[in-house]
Amino acid sequence: MPITLDKKTPLTSLRGVGPKNAERLEKLGLCSVEDVLFHLPLRYQDRTRVMPIGCLRPGDQAVIEGAVELAQVKLGRRSSLLVHFSDGTGFVLLRFFHFTSAQKNALQPGVQLRCFGEVRNGPASLELVHPEYRRLDGQEPQAVEENLTPVYPTTEGLHQLAWREITGQALRLLQQDGLSLPELIPQPLLAAQGFPSLKEALLFMHRPPPDVPMALLDEGNVPARNRLVFEELLAHQLSLRLLRREQRGKLAPPLRGDGRLRQQLLAGLPFALTPAQQRVAAEIGADLTGEHPMLRLVQGDVGCGKTLVALIAALQAIEAGFQAALMAPTELLAEQHFRNLSAWLVPLGVDLGYLSGRAKGKARREQLARLASGECRLLVGTHALFQEDVVFQSLGLAIIDEQHRFGVHQRLALHEKGSSDGCVPHQLVMTATPIPRTLAMTAYADLDLSIIDELPPGRTPVKTVALPDSRRDEVVARVAGACRGGRQAYWVCTLIEESEALQCQAAEETATGLAAGLPGLNIGLVHGRLKPAEKEAVMARFKAGEIHLLVATTVIEVGVDVPNASLMIIENPERLGLAQLHQLRGRVGRGAVESHCLLLYHAPLSENARTRLDVMRETNDGFVVARKDLELRGPGEVLGTRQTGLARMRIADLLRDQAWIPQAQAAADRLLERYPEQAAPLVERWVGNRLDYGRV
Repeated sequence: MPITLDKKTPLTSLRGVGPKNAERLEKLGLCSVEDVLFHLPLRYQDRTRVMPIGCLRPGDQAVIEGAVELAQVKLGRRSSLLVHFSDGTGFVLLRFFHFTSAQKNALQPGVQLRCFGEVRNGPASLELVHPEYRRLDGQEPQAVEENLTPVYPTTEGLHQLAWREITGQALRLLQQDGLSLPELIPQPLLAAQGFPSLKEALLFMHRPPPDVPMALLDEGNVPARNRLVFEELLAHQLSLRLLRREQRGKLAPPLRGDGRLRQQLLAGLPFALTPAQQRVAAEIGADLTGEHPMLRLVQGDVGCGKTLVALIAALQAIEAGFQAALMAPTELLAEQHFRNLSAWLVPLGVDLGYLSGRAKGKARREQLARLASGECRLLVGTHALFQEDVVFQSLGLAIIDEQHRFGVHQRLALHEKGSSDGCVPHQLVMTATPIPRTLAMTAYADLDLSIIDELPPGRTPVKTVALPDSRRDEVVARVAGACRGGRQAYWVCTLIEESEALQCQAAEETATGLAAGLPGLNIGLVHGRLKPAEKEAVMARFKAGEIHLLVATTVIEVGVDVPNASLMIIENPERLGLAQLHQLRGRVGRGAVESHCLLLYHAPLSENARTRLDVMRETNDGFVVARKDLELRGPGEVLGTRQTGLARMRIADLLRDQAWIPQAQAAADRLLERYPEQAAPLVERWVGNRLDYGRV
């Protein structure tokens, strides 16, 4: 019976992997021989032929052979060992900044060497800086590498030579008779794609033959890599389908309200819903009447009216005799939701409550009692909603706003709050950070997707300008003109430090400086350290027009809605990501008047920062911004799931490999239908125990 090479074959079974190296490898998430086999090279080097020195060009990575002509130490601000080296076709300099006297003494004239390194232009000739080299002894020609040489992602203490030795042993194990790595994709599915076997794909990726074009390897467009990408994407699709099946197998209360509250709400609005809002509200409404939990993600750009759509869903739950909860990531956003919802719901006679982590004493006890008795029909709050002492009488719908800002376990805990009598609440997940469709298809395959793809009529696009902070005085004058003309403005301070105290201090100093430079204007200040009542008072005065200029930290990123504010200044925008910049810009342009966003940057800008600011100037479309954000930051950060394992693929790149996603989806459906027993092993291999993210 063949031995199976799998996750249970420990790395310490390989020669040279003792406790120290095992610990280093574990930092990279590698605990078994199988893990090492799936740890692919970043790039490759061609060491399969010796190049004449006379043929070298700057930028080449080359193997050369020749003789030392002279080795000398050049003294200076940074001493270096210079080795003059030639092979009869040309001359090159080997330069070492880190060297020993023993090394210099060993490099005597006439010593024959083989070197590998990158060719650069030096002050007087071509150079190889710190090349790898070894001495050639005897007259017999030395064999060159048979395959392209892999360069692996590594960690401190693990040299590439060690990687080549470790992976070499793993590959020899893979090739041994009677020892196999299980092929988990059924043969008909593999054959349909024309892929090589798993063993062939891994051997190729770790030791590619010399005739493979390096450009194809760099692009990742070779059948062996595509085979591994396909298997990983297939496993992720399977994991999400299994979770979806598990969730759909649960029961939820059918929320078949009579429509009375929803009709009253819509009749009292001074505007009509957009067609997109009507469509998404209808999709949610149909889901809520079912006996299995709704799991729906609503995407929409800043200001498209997601909150109103969520409120319509909450009223359907309340009409049916159940409670609803709305969880927001920050107190400022939760407070604003509470204020806006109160304005809509109090006239309808619906009792709603607010809960944050700061609520203490009698007020908190009273709120919890109203919730447990069922008197409070809609509870709005922060992560405080899932604390242990928060008990709902009958939670029918959980609404999670800006879902990517919450940790997996927080969202899961709110879901568990409503589990009773074998039923779980329906879930509505909202985000104003649009996610490119390809990424959404992979990351949220367990959720139904609704997109509110239009803004309310009358919105004027925001004009965005980037200016260096050397023109700060002009910007201050622009703020003065706008405010004296009856408009209002935001001034957002950003600090690179994580410290909330430092951010608040920076905002306070900015507000003081602007007050001195703008006499006659009322200037307000909002930051994370203000008490909720203080923040609420400042925001109320700003909304009422009593405050002309609001100085704030990025705490105002989401949710704040003041239609008269038409000017947004963002200081040091180069410190923020595209999604956050787009969210901040969304605080203006919420009325009919033309609005502007000024990005006051500090020169010089990095190339990445310049690209981000260019995107902001060129488009107001959140989906375009999201696509660029994905290219710049990668899927893990865009989704806010770096800590959960989701989208941190080992081999697949969701941007580069998006063409494979529809095929992986189709294969997942076929596999579950015809070979269901293969699903769990595939998920275990690629996703492991990182499944909780889908159960939220």
